[in-house]
Amino acid sequence: MAIKRISLALAFGTLSISTPVTPVTGRVIGMNQPAEPVTAARIARLPAKDRTAWSAYLLRSQAQMSVDKAALAAERRAGAPVPPQPATGNGEKTMPLDRDAAWYAGPEARHVADVILSFQTPAGGWGKNQPRDGALRQPGQFYVSNNANPAATAGDFDAAEAWHYVGTIDNDATITETRFLAKVAAALSGAAGDRYRAGAIRGLRYLLAAQYPNGGWPQVWPLEGGYHDAITLNDNAMAQVLTLMTDAGAGRGDLAMLPTDLKRAAAAATARGIACLLRMQVVVNGRKTGWGQQHDALTLRITSARNYEPAALAAPESAAILRYLMRLQRTPTIAQAVEPGIAWLKESAIVGQAWRDAGDGQGRRLIPDPAARMLWARFYTLDGGRPIFGDRDKTLHDDVMEISPGRRRGYAWFGTGPQSALAEYAAWSARR
Repeated sequence: MAIKRISLALAFGTLSISTPVTPVTGRVIGMNQPAEPVTAARIARLPAKDRTAWSAYLLRSQAQMSVDKAALAAERRAGAPVPPQPATGNGEKTMPLDRDAAWYAGPEARHVADVILSFQTPAGGWGKNQPRDGALRQPGQFYVSNNANPAATAGDFDAAEAWHYVGTIDNDATITETRFLAKVAAALSGAAGDRYRAGAIRGLRYLLAAQYPNGGWPQVWPLEGGYHDAITLNDNAMAQVLTLMTDAGAGRGDLAMLPTDLKRAAAAATARGIACLLRMQVVVNGRKTGWGQQHDALTLRITSARNYEPAALAAPESAAILRYLMRLQRTPTIAQAVEPGIAWLKESAIVGQAWRDAGDGQGRRLIPDPAARMLWARFYTLDGGRPIFGDRDKTLHDDVMEISPGRRRGYAWFGTGPQSALAEYAAWSARR
């Protein structure tokens, strides 16, 4: 489908998939609603055939959280000072996955791997936003860095929790640590690599344990509640997990060392995850479109996350899912998801506009630019594909300039990322 050059007014007023939409007014068009967690009460309302698996999953999650907390408590002796919380920072940057094999056998990589192992939770996962090139974890030190939102107030969807992100796939956490350990293990011969190999295997088994009965993955496991229980595509989390599981199931590269039973389990988890993705693809008036940042774990419907992240179609996450699907073996089922998904991205593109600072003190805005790359809004409404924007106070808007300056500056409301999916699609189509 060709992409038509459209004006800003048209981009905001008629980017409908098949439902007519009204022109932009800049008004508040709704209030963001909180995501529902996975609870025993909700599971009890499921069809009888599904309750046993979900009840067992919830009980296993609760039991694992108790084990994690008990392990930390056992390290803390009465009267002894509690070690400071770990540093916060760019964890992924300290765990490069693109060095030559010899580097992973060297002292720098081995120190990073030792730090990674020291912060592995009893469940087998890791926290996020935590540099791995510093000091080893001390006994009694919390497993994860402080990820509390300093701007959060009572009633916020992302209010601070005492036990927060203790094992997560957010911001590439757990996936990166597992891959890094596998690289170090592969670079070391004999027994020298055993402990790193064991850590990578524990990381994979953690991800297998976290997978929902329907094939999705929560953002945090053991389950924390709130939007963290939703099946999380945000920041490509589920796509990254599935890519890792796909590689593990096939024993690719550094993951060739995995035991046969784990490869089989990873392959089975991959199949369930793909089936879940295909079920979550949103259908609007009979046409498949894209995916959201989060989908409810039990209903698979798109749901909200933070105050300003509405239940909406998400262009970057949809593009990441499509890129993952196009790297799989082509089947009619995969093609039936990719073709309409790409068509939706093409229809949703904004052409002739750039998202940049106008130099007027108001921060970034859409500025006419005939030479600009194709642009997408972060979120699109479910009913007609119009861009939608949220604010810290949970209000939803149809004009990005109507949200508070701080929220407008502090979030990627527009981006060019989905262009990569269109480029891959061109190559994918040519291979037919």
